[in-house]
Amino acid sequence: MAERSAAPAELPLRARLSFAAGHFLNDLCASLWFTYLLLYLHSVLGYGHRLAGGLLLAGQVADGLCTPLLGYEADRSAGCGRYGRRKSWHLAGTTCVLVSFPFIFNPCLGCKDNTPQWAAFIYYLPFIIIFQFGWAATQISHLSLIPELVTSDHEKVELTAFRYAFTVMANITVYGLAWLLLNFQVDQPDHTEHLGIQDVPIFRNLSLIVVGLGAVFSFIFHLGTKEKPYPPGSLPQLEEGTPLLQKEPTSHPHPLLIWKDWLLEPAFYQVAVLYMSTRLIVNLSQTYITMYLTNSLLLPKKYIATIPLVMYISGFLSSFLMKPINKWIGRNLTYFVGILVILAFASWVILARQMGGEIYGAAALLGAGSATILVTSLSMTADLIGTNTHSGAFVYGAMSFTDKMANGLAVMAIQNLHPCPTELCCPACISFYHWVMVLVTGGIAIAAIASLCCIMVWPIRIRYHGPREGGGSSVPAGGGMAGLAAGTPAALSAGGPS
Repeated sequence: MAERSAAPAELPLRARLSFAAGHFLNDLCASLWFTYLLLYLHSVLGYGHRLAGGLLLAGQVADGLCTPLLGYEADRSAGCGRYGRRKSWHLAGTTCVLVSFPFIFNPCLGCKDNTPQWAAFIYYLPFIIIFQFGWAATQISHLSLIPELVTSDHEKVELTAFRYAFTVMANITVYGLAWLLLNFQVDQPDHTEHLGIQDVPIFRNLSLIVVGLGAVFSFIFHLGTKEKPYPPGSLPQLEEGTPLLQKEPTSHPHPLLIWKDWLLEPAFYQVAVLYMSTRLIVNLSQTYITMYLTNSLLLPKKYIATIPLVMYISGFLSSFLMKPINKWIGRNLTYFVGILVILAFASWVILARQMGGEIYGAAALLGAGSATILVTSLSMTADLIGTNTHSGAFVYGAMSFTDKMANGLAVMAIQNLHPCPTELCCPACISFYHWVMVLVTGGIAIAAIASLCCIMVWPIRIRYHGPREGGGSSVPAGGGMAGLAAGTPAALSAGGPS
């Protein structure tokens, strides 16, 4: 009688939840990093504009360099004994994040009022580099566990959904905690409606609570996740945006594209420019919205918690509409609709120099538009890769590196253009951050439209560069299973602190 192979047992709910908890610390820290780092360094600690921008740029460069290098190394290491190579790297990354992140949101130890700012830069720089190294190690190892824990496409998508659910919970937790800490300060004698050095305890306590909560969830992950003993080098490395549903054809009618071939593809640069523009809009608006609220609109500091929360919830809800809209009008028009929403926000900011409660409506527009263009650009990237999933990690890695460098350099350029000669903001800040929000949304949106028009005139097509039967005609990108993962709300979590 023929022997029947038993189907692999489905991962129990407890194991799926414990796995999803493994990225909770990263999500908490990423939310705090992007939304509040510049605000904390400049408006609370009173550091100069170039120092704040330089530290954020250093973090972006460190993240961009660490991610591909760690991905290469983590695939070839054996891990710590029987603990497993993925969990070993996850533990190392988590430890780095736990020991470094609280120092970033705490005043410089030993620094005095007359301490030069270059000394503060040297003080914070090692903690930022260690944090970015740990963040990347945790992210890569956590993603790499998905194909090792489950085998079916359905289970992979389900694990990704659980992971994204924890991402949503992490962002809501950070903004909710910030709102609570800001409101608990009302009864204190040194309470003011605007940020200053008296608010150092708020950000210190927020970072400590974030690290404490993240440590608990990381412990749950290591306690409840069992890694299979795979020999080193047996599995391909996943990047943050690598499609989880990959089905290679058994025979390849066309030559396989390697990383060098992508550099000769015009479509690669078309999508790269669009993706970079999208990331600039999303990340820069998240970074400068708090500065705009406090310095241009002169709103009470409680708005630095409620407005980012409204943006995130609006974007999360709108992400569920992406799939039906994409089927109805297509990728290009869906992206164009998202850009129109971004331009509506920019127009609102230009026309309304002073805003009160209506800022919530503007924030909802910004959140919905950002989510729309982000999800759609990730879907276009998956379409570009198509069935060339063997080199898809290079495509995602190259675009991720480009967007991190672009964001870091853009922040540094904006900080260098700051009109105030001293560390403290002057009346010129009101107009400066007003136009920063207009340009990082409306200005970059116009560049994104130009890139989109280029794609609409010259659709994304891959030209194969090898000998094959039938000549050298190009074939359209896309198809296969590569685009499925990027069209879901889970795609919103791609990129991390980038």
